[in-house]
Amino acid sequence: MAKDVLCEVNNCTFWANGNKCSADRIYVVSHTGDTAGNSKETDCQTFEANELS
Repeated sequence: MAKDVLCEVNNCTFWANGNKCSADRIYVVSHTGDTAGNSKETDCQTFEANELS
């Protein structure tokens, strides 16, 4: 498992100082079925917009 998950989306509820992700779990999905050829074919479904941003 990853020790640190980095995130640059600072309007996400789970964004923390140092571009860290503070979510308990990360859920990533592929646009192309069960596999992806590159990161552009994926999305982080963990994202939740921060109401304060």
